[in-house]
Amino acid sequence: MGYRFTLDDVTFLRSRHGIKALETASTLDLTPASMLADIGELRSRYAPHDAALIETVICRRRGRTKLSAADDMLFTDDALQQATASAVGRNRAAEIARRHPGAVIHDVTCSIGTEVMELAAQEGISGVIGSDVDTVRLSMARHNCALGNGSSTLLRADALTPTSSADVVVADPARRSGSARVFRLEALTPPLLDVLTTYAGRPLAVKCAPGLDYRMLRDRFGFSGQVQITSLDGSVREACLWTERDDEPRQRATVLRSRPDGSVRAYDVTDDGDDHVPVGEVGEWIIDPDGAVVRAGLVRDYARRHGLWQLDPQIAYLTGDAVPEGERGFRVIEATGVAEKELRKRLAAQDCGTLEILVRGLDIDPDRLRKRLKPKGSRALTLVLTRMGRKGVGFICEPGARF
Repeated sequence: MGYRFTLDDVTFLRSRHGIKALETASTLDLTPASMLADIGELRSRYAPHDAALIETVICRRRGRTKLSAADDMLFTDDALQQATASAVGRNRAAEIARRHPGAVIHDVTCSIGTEVMELAAQEGISGVIGSDVDTVRLSMARHNCALGNGSSTLLRADALTPTSSADVVVADPARRSGSARVFRLEALTPPLLDVLTTYAGRPLAVKCAPGLDYRMLRDRFGFSGQVQITSLDGSVREACLWTERDDEPRQRATVLRSRPDGSVRAYDVTDDGDDHVPVGEVGEWIIDPDGAVVRAGLVRDYARRHGLWQLDPQIAYLTGDAVPEGERGFRVIEATGVAEKELRKRLAAQDCGTLEILVRGLDIDPDRLRKRLKPKGSRALTLVLTRMGRKGVGFICEPGARF
């Protein structure tokens, strides 16, 4: 659990003196080895705000891979962990603008304002409101939103008390209680079902943890909207519940990939078609679909889209004669059994040294197996272990490459 900011801390950090103090703090290492000396220096000059300075600089450094404006933003540790990554928030803002051109959007759990920043910068959205019950985070949001493009209105309000007639409502219930992460729907703040009930009948997008049990949400609580699972650069980031448009696909995976030039490539996979695909022997390539596709239950839809087939109807590995653009594929060198003696012999014959092991459908720990196999050659290889029917199978492959 990080430092607990006060409103006085935030007022200081936003002041001219505080901005200068942050510049000073940012020049310090703030590592375990230097921390005692760094604390002493900051305390002698900026007490009682020394801890707030340290926490802010550490959060800014951690936030650089997630948020484009991290170096100038204010955070709490929990707020940073839950904050929507810039690329993901930008993608959602663009979708809202497409669905509701000229709309006013209200983020009813705006926290430190990361979602509001992306909404306000999006062309086609005419107004953005952000609200939160936490006065400290709201003060941070005022600072953060001033850094971005566009304007927004921020106010203190309870998410479960509607305070605007905005065209679209966005919510992101808190998924932490103190230092612990919470997973039960009713343990979120505010509870997810209360949010859905409060804004029933209005266009609503609710950001949730990627591990959300959306099947239970549908089966037990009657949720009938779309579940969108989003990944960024191979990491599954969130599930988003969209309550509108009965004609939309019920399941959607959104895959975002950063390009070297700073732009982001995006594609969607949905359940809007026949998901029947063949099951057969391994082709030239094995493809491990993006985690968003797997989590959304759209592996067969993805395979149909790209002319791939399954090794087993219950396993997420796909195979084919080509790798879809932007995806990672493993060229098969040879098939093998899964017994350690056979694996050791086959890998040695391939001069295997560095070994990546991927496993689906078998009770095998890749790290432990790698230690027992002890590859000593000079060649980097990938070992894919899975099952076809009831039989465990392995495939020795060239290292994964993205195409």
